[in-house]
Amino acid sequence: RISRMDQAIGQLTPQQRQAVMMKAQQEANQQVMQQMMTQMVKQCFDKCAGTSGDRLDSKEQSCMAHCQDRYLDVREKVQGALQSRQDTM
Repeated sequence: RISRMDQAIGQLTPQQRQAVMMKAQQEANQQVMQQMMTQMVKQCFDKCAGTSGDRLDSKEQSCMAHCQDRYLDVREKVQGALQSRQDTM
């Protein structure tokens, strides 16, 4: 049995199908990047935040900055790979 979605996609022109696929890929890429950012905050905080109360001391702040920089470097590489994959569609 063919779903309504499959029927609707079957009625699209090749250009429209590609546009739909690209939009879906962009949304998936955005979700991956958002998950990475959420994970960065959690992991860096877990790694760097101690028991100094409700504020980070200078050592913890430095740790957070370095941790986030490493994540952002990785994020940039992942984003480039996702863009490359999208460009080949």
